[in-house]
Amino acid sequence: MSEAIQQRKFPWLRYWIALLVIALLALWPLLSVLLTYTIADYAGCSVNEGMPQPCMIGDTNWGGTLYTMGVMGWLMIGTIPLGFCAVLIWALALLTNYLSWRKRKAL
Repeated sequence: MSEAIQQRKFPWLRYWIALLVIALLALWPLLSVLLTYTIADYAGCSVNEGMPQPCMIGDTNWGGTLYTMGVMGWLMIGTIPLGFCAVLIWALALLTNYLSWRKRKAL
């Protein structure tokens, strides 16, 4: 059984998936704002934080939705610092697990 443990590869994929999830959660408000202004520019609408502006795309008014998505940008005040802390914890976990894996592999 110890040979099976020694032959296993380090689970890099798990760590990269975790980093991707952290980055997406931290940057989600930014992506929301970018998508909002891309849609608004394409539709010829204006979006601001004061109040929803009418924005007709097809036969539907998307002004309220675009307003909500645009205001979500304020969540970056919390998500960016939390994401930075999560990346530090991720890096520490990666380092400690990798070093312990190398130590076990060397035995």
